[in-house]
Amino acid sequence: MAENADKKIKDKDIVGLKYFDQLGELLQQLHDVGCERDRAGNRSLHMDQYCMLILLYMFNPVVTSLRGLQQASELKKVQKKLGCARASLGSLSESVAVFDSDRLKPIIESLGEKLVPIAADKRLKDVQHTLTLVDGSIVEALPRIAMASFRDAQSGSGKKMKWTLHTHFEVDRSVPTKIEVTPTAGGEHDERAVMDRMIESNRTYAMDRGYAKFDLFNRIVDAGSSYVCRIRDNSVFTVLEDKALTDADRAARVISDQVITLGSSSAKEKPNHAVRLVMIKAKPHQSKGRPGTGSTGQNCDGFLRVVTNLMDVPAEIVAILYHYRWSIEIFFRFFKHLLGCRHLLSHSQNGIEVQVYCAIIACMLISLWTGKKPTLRTHEMICWYFCGMADEEELLAHLARLKKPPEARKPII
Repeated sequence: MAENADKKIKDKDIVGLKYFDQLGELLQQLHDVGCERDRAGNRSLHMDQYCMLILLYMFNPVVTSLRGLQQASELKKVQKKLGCARASLGSLSESVAVFDSDRLKPIIESLGEKLVPIAADKRLKDVQHTLTLVDGSIVEALPRIAMASFRDAQSGSGKKMKWTLHTHFEVDRSVPTKIEVTPTAGGEHDERAVMDRMIESNRTYAMDRGYAKFDLFNRIVDAGSSYVCRIRDNSVFTVLEDKALTDADRAARVISDQVITLGSSSAKEKPNHAVRLVMIKAKPHQSKGRPGTGSTGQNCDGFLRVVTNLMDVPAEIVAILYHYRWSIEIFFRFFKHLLGCRHLLSHSQNGIEVQVYCAIIACMLISLWTGKKPTLRTHEMICWYFCGMADEEELLAHLARLKKPPEARKPII
């Protein structure tokens, strides 16, 4: 991995490590991961320590790369607080091959149990399941020069490797509950195939049209969950019933509410449940695609066609549920900033998963510390503290301000 030389990191650049004390207890269960073959007992870098270093990387802007982590591990203050010895670049790179990223999932679940709803929408009180947004986001990484020719020959991927973060984002708690990392490719890595493996009960999944698949809809309903999903403009359906619209529906830009049969008469697969189609007025546009991706994108003819198996909630609520889907796009911007994905610490799938799961832990920690959803401004304030530019009193004042109701907050001059 080609890296620019980092400036020398000094003890004074690393502060706030007392907040890692609780993390040490949480991650202690990872200490022996990857030690099965270490019969001599000479492993110097353990998984809990490696994860603590990654979290240090996420909260301290002075540390910007794997080499920066290596320099930080040389500092007495870091060694004392994180309980680690000096780590070489070789051991940091080698660690992602022996540390199992899946061992971080129970820790994420235990932190998730401590989070309480912080952004509940009273309009959705009649929606019994937990609103969960589903989408994928692509990150790119320049592979090591030594691996480039192999990857070119095997996958034709050129100089960049692309990875998709298949994400489930829980709206009420404003945190991701699941992220699965896969190479950006079809087959078992297709977004719908990955979604099929991640389905849980008692959830209302809000999804865009890339997830529109009859078999997936059936699997969600069979699991005891529900869905709200946009379908393509040219989707085939037959109207069975037109439902009357209320003033509240029209205020939500709903133009029709219908019970339908989805798919053509000759289709081999069809939904095995009642389906409802809610048409929502939107601004028409011609998609220009994403710069540099070669994608032409998809146009919008001025109508969003949203299908759901929720038959009893008002059409306006269906519209609100779908519009919440855009929250995950905002989250991806924050998450990529937190993840530091402009400089991934590893280019292997397991290594990226470790970094992603640590970023989920960081999101949850911010929510637990603040009682609010993690935001870019709060993360920046924590970073100012961790690099010594803000003192603890200023950090605590910022956190206290977040806990006040919006009308009680005063602007910071």
